[in-house]
Amino acid sequence: MANYGFLIDQSRCIGCHACSVACKSENQVPLGVYRTWVKYVEVGEYPDVRRHFQVTRCNHCANPPCVRICPVGAMYQRHDGIVEFDSSICIGCKSCIQACPYDSIYLDPNTHTAAKCHFCAHRIEMGLEPACVVVCPEHAIIAGDLDDPNSEISRKLARSQVTVRKPEQGTGPKLFYINGNDWALHPTASSTSASYMWADRITEQNVAPYGQAKADGGRASAGERRAASGVPIRTPQTQGMPLNGPIQIGGRVAEQMVQTAYNAQHKIYWHWELPAYLVTKNIAGGLFMYLSLGVALGSFPFDSLVFILAGFVSLLFTLITALLLIKDLSQPKRFFTILLRPQWKSWVARGAFVLVGFSAVAGIWWLLEMLAWQGVLQPLAPALRPFFAWVTFPLALLAVIYTAFLLGQAEGRDMWQNPLLPFQLFAQAVMVAGGVFLLLSLFIPFPESLHSFLARLFPAAIFVDLLLMLAGKFTSFASEVALLGYREMTKGRFRNAYWWGGVVLGHLVPLVLLLLAPFLMPLAVVCTVVGLFFYEYAFVMAPQYIPNS
Repeated sequence: MANYGFLIDQSRCIGCHACSVACKSENQVPLGVYRTWVKYVEVGEYPDVRRHFQVTRCNHCANPPCVRICPVGAMYQRHDGIVEFDSSICIGCKSCIQACPYDSIYLDPNTHTAAKCHFCAHRIEMGLEPACVVVCPEHAIIAGDLDDPNSEISRKLARSQVTVRKPEQGTGPKLFYINGNDWALHPTASSTSASYMWADRITEQNVAPYGQAKADGGRASAGERRAASGVPIRTPQTQGMPLNGPIQIGGRVAEQMVQTAYNAQHKIYWHWELPAYLVTKNIAGGLFMYLSLGVALGSFPFDSLVFILAGFVSLLFTLITALLLIKDLSQPKRFFTILLRPQWKSWVARGAFVLVGFSAVAGIWWLLEMLAWQGVLQPLAPALRPFFAWVTFPLALLAVIYTAFLLGQAEGRDMWQNPLLPFQLFAQAVMVAGGVFLLLSLFIPFPESLHSFLARLFPAAIFVDLLLMLAGKFTSFASEVALLGYREMTKGRFRNAYWWGGVVLGHLVPLVLLLLAPFLMPLAVVCTVVGLFFYEYAFVMAPQYIPNS
């Protein structure tokens, strides 16, 4: 049985882009996205500058995280080691993009499904080599069976010193480099200015590369929009400028230049929908956590009207959560594929079933209490109430915290690999659900013991969640990428959302209001919910701006 891999001899690569062009032609890859691309990194001080090339593509990992996280098995590993995808069943959840530590997967603008290098599997099955191998004029790209000792790739690997990208990720990449340059292999090792060799560079939301602010803060120029599609152009700013000369970085001339001179443009795929879904899911699951524990542990007396109103609000936020998840899909009509053919290793698929199970059990319990309140099935409800309470609580808890395990599978974003995240999600649910519960007391009378319980727990949950938020400052990060993501969140472009939104508006202001003016409790609750969204937005967006290629 074959085990295919790639070997790139960087000492032979001349940066001609023939492999990129052949890949686009062979696989009909649309403009603006890439399966194979050549990265340029320039090192040295003018006039003594060297340019290093790096052919970049899917690593066809032996332990591919994109396969584990795919909820429907659209991304899968073949028996010959090739990591392949099936666009006909992809739902466009973009989880595989977040799971790839090499930035090798993109969303096809035509099919709205995930795509990447698939080793030209259709050619391999016919006994042909991948298109990029055939077209390379320097024979810098070699593909073959790693398990065959007589294959060219095996012979070269046996006598050459090779490197791979990010071996610490544990993915077992099968894309090897001879004379791989460290500045090119490590995406955060070289800086990137606002323009490439022949093109202006544009990033998400018209901002400059990591660690820099866009100088004019204006809209994207025509040149930037063309650069986003990867088309090299000459701009007035670069006209007459020596390509290898010192350039302006942060207002100063870089005397010892190490910079990325050309790279593919890649987009950020998760936006406001995911932070909003985290907030709505915390409210939905948190409310039923309160209701379930109240019944199971007798924390406060059961009140039918309180249960019906709080349960209705919870189910309403569950519906909003589902709508946000479906909206975020690039193929929303295929949403039910998760339920019809789930890939059980994926926490995206597991989470879908958790939400369905929670909604079903909580909905049946709510309907039973509603009928009992109206005089139907009245003797049955008290007998079944403890059963529903003990079954609903673990489902509500899982609905709240499963996202921590989902983000844990997104191995391309190391900042999300946080062991405190399940506890933080739990604290957030207790916080915002407790606040919403208190808001409901403005509309119907609550038992005094319940109101007193919530009035004590709500500020306590705010304080605990604040401590968990700030704990990152004292955490040792597992990787440089995780540290850079945290810095981007707290000191970079998302610092205002984190500090002014998440910390001040979401936590400090509510605590002050509750301490000095308890009658402003409704305002404190609103600040908490809005502030939590700002924090989640910073938390979700920041790691996506750290380059993986």
